Amino acid sequence: MTKTFTAAIHREGDTYVSLCPELDIASQGDSVDQARDNLREAVELFLETASPQEIRDRLHEEVYITSMEVKVG
Repeated sequence: MTKTFTAAIHREGDTYVSLCPELDIASQGDSVDQARDNLREAVELFLETASPQEIRDRLHEEVYITSMEVKVG
């Protein structure tokens, strides 16, 4: 069985940081692909080892990624 999760990735210096907001799990890598692959592995390991209750407690079923305008200065 497979489930789709969100991978939000941004650059921090020479590293790419990846976040799965549905489970609040993060990872990193030297490239976007590596950061995504490392995040996938971290999520899979969490789902394999966490109790069903922990998964339910951490899982955000609805995640919205959007942009917003902010006044600066």
